[in-house]
Formats: sequence, structure tokens, C-alpha cells
Amino acid sequence: MRKNVMRNQFMRILEGAEQARLVAALDERGATDLAGVEPAVRRIVKDVRRDGDRAVRRYATRWDGLDKGEPLRVSEADLRQAWEHTSPALQGAIQHAAVNIRRYAEWQASGSDNWRREIQPGVSVGQLVRPLESVGCYVPGGRYPLPSTLLMTVIPAQVAGVRQIRVASPRPAQTTLAAAAFLGVREFYRVGGAQAIAALAYGTEEIPRVDKIVGPGNRYVTAAKKLVAFDCAIEFLAGPTEAVIISADGDPACIASDLVAQAEHDPDALCIFITTSRALARKVQNEARKRSRANPIAAQSLSRRGAILLVASLEQAVEISNHIAPEHLTLPAALVPAVQHAGSVFLDEFTPQAAGDYVSGPNHVLPTGGMARVRGGLSVLDFIRVIACQQVSSKGIRRIAPPGMTLANAEGLKGHAEAFRVRCSHA
Repeated sequence: MRKNVMRNQFMRILEGAEQARLVAALDERGATDLAGVEPAVRRIVKDVRRDGDRAVRRYATRWDGLDKGEPLRVSEADLRQAWEHTSPALQGAIQHAAVNIRRYAEWQASGSDNWRREIQPGVSVGQLVRPLESVGCYVPGGRYPLPSTLLMTVIPAQVAGVRQIRVASPRPAQTTLAAAAFLGVREFYRVGGAQAIAALAYGTEEIPRVDKIVGPGNRYVTAAKKLVAFDCAIEFLAGPTEAVIISADGDPACIASDLVAQAEHDPDALCIFITTSRALARKVQNEARKRSRANPIAAQSLSRRGAILLVASLEQAVEISNHIAPEHLTLPAALVPAVQHAGSVFLDEFTPQAAGDYVSGPNHVLPTGGMARVRGGLSVLDFIRVIACQQVSSKGIRRIAPPGMTLANAEGLKGHAEAFRVRCSHA
């Protein structure tokens, strides 16, 4: 983001021209600036593609905490042990979240069934829905262990019917291994960063390649996904966390707690509060400052990239949010019809954005950098392929051959026209 737009000042309250400059800058932002890391990532991807496990081990030992001689793949016995040594309370939480995530994914999948219908007499069309053969789920292991990301990436793949699910995560915490064990994950690799993405994309001696890679990560992970995207499918490029909250009369503590919660993900997180009330703006500003004092990452984020926008109406607030196209958006339920661009929407005061991060069911792997203008978050649809299907009878060919031959001849494709003609002569 332009340095002259966001200065180091805690959750500045912006109006007028200054507010307009900020919204314009956010409207033009990309997912994340990868120029600084692409040369290093390009070298890592090239090394892994050429040298396989030897390169993966070298980088994993340097950055992922892999011990010398330690296998890349976590044994199924270690996964089971992680689950058995997890407290009953945490086991219950994992099970609760998994039930809702799985149910939500199953509801998504139910709208993507195989079907077939007659589009005109003698001509039927439809679709075949097939799961991907293999996917790689990347689970970050940096500042915080994220078993929730394992749940959010693995469960939709399972619901879609993917047979080979491979998880990669550096320095996996017991909670992450326990969640993997609970879901029945059999392939878990203790490697991260660009080297993990390259290994999943191209395959090594120990890590088989996959058809698609999903999951969030740091700039190195994102840059690697960008580099391999022509050889291995990805869901999208995700950058730092984003949150927009719209309210005219909400509870300052609830609003501030959501801002701090999303800000603690990353010093580069973007957190914006939009309101019609100057008094509420001041209260939220003070509450967020107080709540982030013991949370240095959140405090840094809110100082660098936090802002409060004063607007004339809630309708204007939603219009600004649509320009920003944020990853997370909280607003009153009555404003939902006006929402056009958002990764995930949270309605009313008792819906914390953290609910979507953990337990409500919808996925927390969401588009950032304005990508919410063109797609929503990760879903079961990311793990299937839809194959068009059509069937023409002898009666139907006589109906569609004339226009088909006309179009083929107009394009100069005589073989196409003949494919129609020969069937008509046999019908």
C-alpha cells in the first residue's frame, strides 16, 4: 500500500479527501508484493525440481526444524499418538469444528451432482462431476500452529471424494498432528515454505506430486504457488489477512475485539472500521488500542494498516466495502442485499469473525487483495472437476446438423461439417 496513504498512527479516523485516497489505494491493491522474494523462491523451486528430496531436506533442515535423518513424512503411529495425547477438551473442539465444516461442505457438494436433461428433442446434455485424484493441503506453521487450517483444507477434499490427500506443514504442532489423525490423514510431511510447494507440484522421491495445491502461507509460499501454477493447479494467491467492519451503533468491545483478532495474524494485516458515528469511532479506537497493548503484532498492524472511516450513511459504507472487496466483512444483516464483493460475511453483533476461522462451518481459506471481486473462499467445488456430457439420437442429429454445418462452413472447417453430414445420411 502507498506509504503516503497509511502512516504509523493507531487506527486513524479518516474523512473526506484523505479517506477517498485510502479507498482508492485499497481498490488498486494486489494480493501481496512478491517481487522481493521471487528470485529466492525461483531458486528453491528450481533446486527441488532438479534435486528432489536432497534439496527439500536441505531447506527443511535450515528453515523447518527438520532434524538430520528425520523422515519428511510423519508416521501414522505418530499421528495416532498425537491424537491420543490431546486433551479431551481439545479433542471435543476439533470434533465440533469438523462436524460443522463437513456438513457445510456436504451441502455445497449436493448442488454439484451429476445430471442429464433433454435440451431439445433427441438431444440430451448434462455434466459428470468427478473428484480430483490428488491434492496437497498446505498448513502454515509459523507464528501459530493452525490445526484449523488443516480442518478447512482436508475436510472439503474428503467430502469431494479426493483419494490422495497430502498435507505439508513445517514444525507441525501436536494439535495439528492430532487434527490430522482425527480426520484419517495418512500422508503428512514435515516440510514448509517454497520447498514444500515445489515438492508437491513436481514430486520427489519421498513426496509424490499432486494435481492441485490449496492453503494459505507466507510470501514465499504464495510466490511459489504463483511460479508452479502453470504446472500444478492452485486455488488462488492469498496475502495478509483483511477485515472490514461496518456499524453505526454496535458494542465498541465487540468491534474492537474483532479488529484485534484479525490484526494479530500478521503485521501487514488490513483492518478497517467504517461508521456513521464519530462517538463510536472514538470508542472503538480507544478500545482497540487498549486491547492490543499486550498483543504486539496486533498493535503493529493496527498502527501501520488500521483505519476508521467516517461516512454519511451505512449505504455509503457498503459501497466503500465493495470497492475494497475484503477477505472478512462484518455488517448488520439488513445490509446484506447491497454486498457484492467479500470473501466471507459475518452478520450482526454476536457473530465474531473468529467463528469463521474455527467452528461455524464456512471455510476460512479466503481471497485477499481484492480477489473477492471474482471468487469466494475455498469450497468443495475447488476439489472437483465438472465434465460436460452430451448425447444426440438419430432424431436429434437431423435437428442440430443444419445449424452445425452452417457454422462449420462459415468457419471454413469442412471436416466439422462432414461430421454432421455423414451422420445425417445414416440416420
